[in-house]
Amino acid sequence: MRVRTNASSEGGRGKGLGLGLAVGSAIAFGGSGVAAKPLIEAGLDPLHVVWLRVTGAALVMLPLAWRHRALLRSRPALLAGFGLLGVAGVQAFYFGAISRIPVGVALLVEYLAPALVLGWVRFVQRRPVTRAAAVGVVLAVGGLACVVEVWSGLSFDAFGLLLALAAACCQVGYFVLSDQGSDSGDRAPDPLGVIAYGLLTGAVVLTAVSRPWGMDWSVLAHTAGMNGTEVPAWLLLAWIVLLATVVAYVTGVVSVRRLSPQVAGVVACLEAVIATVLAWVLLGEHLSAPQIVGGAVVLLGAFIAQSSAPAKNSSGPVAGGSPERELSARGTAT
Repeated sequence: MRVRTNASSEGGRGKGLGLGLAVGSAIAFGGSGVAAKPLIEAGLDPLHVVWLRVTGAALVMLPLAWRHRALLRSRPALLAGFGLLGVAGVQAFYFGAISRIPVGVALLVEYLAPALVLGWVRFVQRRPVTRAAAVGVVLAVGGLACVVEVWSGLSFDAFGLLLALAAACCQVGYFVLSDQGSDSGDRAPDPLGVIAYGLLTGAVVLTAVSRPWGMDWSVLAHTAGMNGTEVPAWLLLAWIVLLATVVAYVTGVVSVRRLSPQVAGVVACLEAVIATVLAWVLLGEHLSAPQIVGGAVVLLGAFIAQSSAPAKNSSGPVAGGSPERELSARGTAT
C-alpha cells in the first residue's frame, strides 16, 4: 500500500512537468513547417528537407547513441519500431499524403492519432477510458477541423487519404513506443538512447526513400524568403534540425513518460495551432475567424483531457495516469 501511495504521489508531481514538456514539444514541432516552407519554395524537394532534418538530428544525437549502445542488444525491436514509425513513418507518409490531397485535410487525418490511441486502449487493451478524456479528444479533433478549415478542400483521392491515415497510425506508434518500459524502474530504456537510435534508423530508411544524392545542395548556400525577409538557408536548416527535431523529440518522449500516450497525444494537437500562429506571424499567412475559434477549442480539449483525474487502481478507467503505462508496455514490442 505504501509503495502504491508513493507511486501515486510521484505521478502527481510529475504531471505538471510532463504537461509543460508536452507543450514545449508541440511548440518545437510546430515550428518545423514555418522553417521548412521557405526551403521548399527556394527549390528543395520536400522529401529532401525531411532527410536533412532527420539525418542532421541523427548526427547531433550520435554521441548519445554510442553512450547507450547497450540498447542495441536489449531493445532492438523498440529501436527499430521507433525509427520506422515515430520518425520515418510519420514524416514520409505525411509528405506523401500532401502530394495528393490538401494539406489541411492530411493534417486533420494525421491528428486523429489521439482518438486512435484511445481506440487502442479501449478495444485492443480492453480498458475503459474516462468520459472526460474522450470528450477532450472529440473537442481537440473538432477544433482541428476548424483550424485547418477542412471544409475548404474535400475533393481528394482515396490513396492520399490512406497515406494520411498511415501517418496517423505511425503517430500512434510514436506515442505508445515512447511510453515503452516506463514502469520498469531502473530497467526502463533511456528515452534519449531510444530517440538517438530512432533517428539513425529513420535516416537510413529516408535515405532509400528520398535519394538525397539528387538534391540541389546549392540551395543551402543561399537565402530563402520568409514573408519578404531573406534568411540564410543554413539557419533555417539549423532551426529544423536542432529545435524542430532534437528538442522536439526529446521533450516529447520525456513528456509521454510523465503523462500517458493518450494525454500526450491530445496535447500534441496543439502543434497544429502553434504552426498556424507561427505561419501567421512569420510567413504572413493570416488566420480566419473559424481558425481562431478552432484553436481555442483545441486548447480546451487538451485541458479537459490532461486535467481528468488518473485512475486510482489497475481496474479503473484510463484517463491520464500510470495504469495506461503498464498496458502500453505489455502491448508493444520490447
